Amino acid sequence: MSASAVHSLWTMASAAAPQDQIDKIDTPTIEYAQLSPTLIVIGAAVLGILIEAFVPRKSRYYAQVFVAVVALTAAFAAVVGLATTGYGTTKAHIAAMGAIAVDGPALFLQGTILLAGLVAIFTFAERRLDPVTHGNRVDSFAAQAGAVPGSEGEQAATKAGFTTTEVFPLALFAIGGMLVFPSANDLLTLFIALEVFSLPLYLLCALARRKRLMSQEAAVKYFLLGSFSSAFLLFGIALLYGYAGSVSYGTIAKVIDGSVQQIDPALADTMGNDALLLIGAAMIVMGLLFKVGAVPFHMWTPDVYEGAPTPVTGFMAAATKVAAFGALLRLMYVVLPGLRWDWRPVMWGVVILTMLAGAIVAITQTDIKRLLAYSSIAHAGFILAGVIAMTPDGISSVLFYLAAYSFVTIGAFAVVTLVRDAGGEATHLSKWAGLGRRSPLVAAVFAVFLLAFAGIPLTSGFSGKFAVFKAAAEGGAGALVVVGVISSAIAAFFYIRVIVLMFFSEPKADGPTVAVPSPLTMTAIGVGVAVTLVLGVAPQYFLDLANQAGVFVR
Repeated sequence: MSASAVHSLWTMASAAAPQDQIDKIDTPTIEYAQLSPTLIVIGAAVLGILIEAFVPRKSRYYAQVFVAVVALTAAFAAVVGLATTGYGTTKAHIAAMGAIAVDGPALFLQGTILLAGLVAIFTFAERRLDPVTHGNRVDSFAAQAGAVPGSEGEQAATKAGFTTTEVFPLALFAIGGMLVFPSANDLLTLFIALEVFSLPLYLLCALARRKRLMSQEAAVKYFLLGSFSSAFLLFGIALLYGYAGSVSYGTIAKVIDGSVQQIDPALADTMGNDALLLIGAAMIVMGLLFKVGAVPFHMWTPDVYEGAPTPVTGFMAAATKVAAFGALLRLMYVVLPGLRWDWRPVMWGVVILTMLAGAIVAITQTDIKRLLAYSSIAHAGFILAGVIAMTPDGISSVLFYLAAYSFVTIGAFAVVTLVRDAGGEATHLSKWAGLGRRSPLVAAVFAVFLLAFAGIPLTSGFSGKFAVFKAAAEGGAGALVVVGVISSAIAAFFYIRVIVLMFFSEPKADGPTVAVPSPLTMTAIGVGVAVTLVLGVAPQYFLDLANQAGVFVR
């Protein structure tokens, strides 16, 4: 058909159509100012890619660190600006044509993710821990990511002093996805955010400078299991769309509680079908429980935490949990409150299994990174106890716990990077014997983090656990609190065991040394200690902040 014929058909069709139908397509309205934290981070990530392409290799590291730190600081300032102008409380609303919620929980979680990301970037940028190689300072990441481990290409890249500075834009893309994840207000935005932050993490896990094969194995395991969880999530989204005729959180919630009667003719056979609702909701929750590392979806956690470069492990353990719990909270409180009686019994089982399995299996671990991995599984159980409280206190206690937990975790993994022998990080527990005599300050700092994980009073861990257990008890889950206290007691055993090993064992003659870090890692560890003590000794201001931020916009 000729171009003129197509054009005449089009003009005839437009002439036949009434004017009011032609003008139907509305221009999308995007509130750029309210989405600014995410836009700043994604923009900086794109700039990071351009730096890789155009900036000379010698200057890339400094340019990337500068861009990452400035972007995360600016994005945090934007979050604070939105919160102080009322977008967390009175002006909370749904932005970006229904795709993104701008409300208290979203801003609180975004602020936590940005601060945790900033502290994690400092550990990424650390270059004083490994010995100088061929006259060059090196970091925790592979010299050339594409080179086969042990090959001539890798040796040449190491000799030339190459470093993988792409880790900074990858981390920024991951943080950008994490900012959208807890604020997503429809299921498709949720899925896209999940992929945006998961794919960079799969890559970052494979980039360790030492033990490269183990690092690549960890990345493959994470990628395969993560793909399964994404598939479950996507299938659940399809089923919920079939049930409600919409992917919007608000519409699905209205269909569940029966306040929407209008049925889409295309979906007349499936709308309101409870089997679709129950299976779809279960699949979406499974996808999110995988990300938080809850039993029985936790199998990836110890292997990935052990194999990934330690700065990446700290970043993942903190920021991914904050984002995933934020998304889970919004799903439970905004979309599925009408299904409470169906999902609560199942979640009870998940919470009890997660708390007990994480605590009991951690006792058998001999590697410090695997021990912290199982500890993070137990903590996922404690946080879930707050999620299923289904009260306003439940939301605020989870927000507070996530903020407290993320900084302790990054700090703890930053300390792990300091203890080294000839093969790199000395992560076997036997190597940590007598560390308190060899390096009292490092051992004391690590002991503070372990006591916080154990929930000892005057640490942030105690304040967080107390808030979560109190919310769970008031929400009618008293039995869960009993199980939580028992798991905490079991967990305290292996934390205290490490402290005893450090301070009351004889150091071995061939034991590891403690590297002196640059101010970057010192800052990361210092922030961790400060947050742990401040939230433990004077938590009230931050509990009030979490309370104010604990209302979802619907």
